[in-house]
Amino acid sequence: MRLAVISDTHGNLLALEAVLADLEARGGWDHLWFLGDLAAFGPRPAECVRRIKAFADAASEGDKKGTFRAIRGNTDRWIVHGTRPKAQGVETAEDLPKMINTFRSQGAALIWALEQMSYDEYDFLRKLPGECDLHIPGFGHVIGYHGTPGDDEGYLTPESTDEEAADALLDREGRLGIGGHIHRQMDRQLSIGGWRVINVGSVGMSFETPGIAQYGMLTFTGDAVQVDLRGVPYDLDAVIAEFAAVGHPAPEWATKVFRRE
Repeated sequence: MRLAVISDTHGNLLALEAVLADLEARGGWDHLWFLGDLAAFGPRPAECVRRIKAFADAASEGDKKGTFRAIRGNTDRWIVHGTRPKAQGVETAEDLPKMINTFRSQGAALIWALEQMSYDEYDFLRKLPGECDLHIPGFGHVIGYHGTPGDDEGYLTPESTDEEAADALLDREGRLGIGGHIHRQMDRQLSIGGWRVINVGSVGMSFETPGIAQYGMLTFTGDAVQVDLRGVPYDLDAVIAEFAAVGHPAPEWATKVFRRE
């Protein structure tokens, strides 16, 4: 059984299409998960939501019923509810203008993303659950979340201790946890609790490799799973050019975010 897992599209349609083409070229999937942050900050927020919603619609009946799951990420929640990211504040006068510019740019980008959507697309984001799961015969229970279970802004990173990671999963049952949010790929077997923890990285805004769309393909055979954390190149310059073409309200800020400058 093949489970394809995609996360953190961030309104980057070119990157999403590159991943979907790679998936098709490699034989498709039996189950497909999207782990949140579908729309915010990129040049094509509504188009990404429509593309992902089409998978949900196709899997609502017939042979594909139950083979697709999508959950919300923190930026999906920000768009739907008008909330904004937490901030640490700054400690020097020199850093204050930078923080103000970040707040202004993030807020404008989130409002603009919402303005691009129809109610159907907004409603799709609004109704996304916080987590997903799947019981795989012969293997056991697999869970999907955005940040950590119960917290779409939680961080489970390569630097997290086994104790911190196990604590984040303490009240969930299973043996394999799959997340997004950190925009970095990861595959860890914890020494506590028996969990294996995967992060599939980011399709649209990789922090490790800008211009590479990341995702994961997990192949289950009996009691074993093979994890393939993949990266697919796409035209980042073309995405940057789209910011001006579509009238993005903060193109310079968005360019720096997507290029990791």
